[in-house]
Amino acid sequence: MKPHLLFLSWRDIKHPKAGGAEVFTHEMLRRVADDYAITHISPAFEGGHDVEFLDGITYVRHGTLATVIPYAASYYYKHASSIDLVVDQVNTHQFFTPFYVPRAKRALFIHQFTREIWQINVKRPYAWLGEQTETPRLQLYRHGRALTVSQSTADDLRSIGFSKQQITILPEGLDFVPWKEDAWQPKEPVPTFLYVGRMSAYKGIDDAIQAFVILKQEFPTAKFWVIGKKDERYIQQQLDPLVPEEIRGDITYFGFVSAEEKLERMSRATALLFPSKREGWGLTVSEAAAVGTPTIVYDAPGLRDAVQYGMAGYMTVAQSPGALASEMRSCIQDTEQYDTIRYAAYRFAQTLHWDNTGQHFRNWLQNELPLPDVKEEYV
Repeated sequence: MKPHLLFLSWRDIKHPKAGGAEVFTHEMLRRVADDYAITHISPAFEGGHDVEFLDGITYVRHGTLATVIPYAASYYYKHASSIDLVVDQVNTHQFFTPFYVPRAKRALFIHQFTREIWQINVKRPYAWLGEQTETPRLQLYRHGRALTVSQSTADDLRSIGFSKQQITILPEGLDFVPWKEDAWQPKEPVPTFLYVGRMSAYKGIDDAIQAFVILKQEFPTAKFWVIGKKDERYIQQQLDPLVPEEIRGDITYFGFVSAEEKLERMSRATALLFPSKREGWGLTVSEAAAVGTPTIVYDAPGLRDAVQYGMAGYMTVAQSPGALASEMRSCIQDTEQYDTIRYAAYRFAQTLHWDNTGQHFRNWLQNELPLPDVKEEYV
C-alpha cells in the first residue's frame, strides 16, 4: 500500500484565486503521486467539484475557510490509521494541526510570513489581530518539521524558534524549459516595462505605476504593460489618480493573457517590475529570466532570493517608487550592466525546474516519514 499524504491548504490549483503557492504545491505533489496516495483538502469554491482527481492527487473541497478546519480534523481522526503524514500549508490561514496530529506525523509548509501585509491588505481591526497573532500561531509548529521555498522564510522561521535542522528549503521550479538565446524576442524599440500579477497594493502595482510616471519625465517614449486580472474599479480609484491624464495612454492593461503571450511580452520588455513588500519567492521573476529579461525588485523577503541579492536581477536600495525608477533608468542607460544582469538571471533560471522540486520533496519524504510505533507527541 502506498504511503498516504494529507495536504491541508486554503486554496488548491483550481481555485479562481490560485497563485504561485498553489502552483508550487500541485507541481510538487504530482511528481511524487506515482509512489504516494495524496489527498488535498481545502475550502469549496463556486464551480468547483466536491471531489476531483487530478494528476494523481485527490482534491477534496468542503465548507468555508472557517468550517474546513474542523472538517480537516474530523477527516484526520477518521483516517488516522492510514495517514502517514499531514502537511499543514499556512498562507495566513492554518489548520492548527499541532493540536490533533502527532508531531511525528505532521509538517508545516509555508512560503512566506505575512507581517506588514496585514496592514496593507486587511481592514482594521482584523489587520491588527492578524499581525499580532501571526507569530504565536506559527510558534505552535516550532517543535516540528518545516518546509519552505526560500532562505528568507527559513530565516523568519528561525527568528521565532525553529531550529535550522528542522527546516528544509525546497527549490522553486518552472513548467517550461528556459528559451534558448536565439529564441528570445527582440526588445521593444522604446523602453518598455512590465508588471505581471494581481492588482493589489502589497504586490506593488501602485509603486510600479508611480515609478513609471517618474521615469516618463526623462524618457517620454517609455511604455508600461500590465498583465493579470483587470480590476476596473482598482484602476479608476487607485491607479488613475497616480497618473497624469496625458500619459495614461502609455499604460496598457492587457488583463489575462495566454501563457504563450505572457512569455512573449516578458521577452520583449526591457524589464519586469515586481516591487512587492514580501513574497515566498516570486515565480514571475524566474519566468522572465528564462526568456531573457531581468526583474527589478524591492529588497524584500523572497524577492531578494529570486534575484540572488541583486546578482541575477536589479534590487532597489529602498522600497520607494523613486528607488524603483532609478533602477529602471539603469536598465536603459547602462547597457553593459544590463547585459551582465540579464545573462546572470538567465543562468540562474536554467537551474530551476519542477522536476528538481519534486525530487527534493521525494528525498525529504524518504528521510522523514515516521516509522511504525513512534511515540505520539503533539505540540
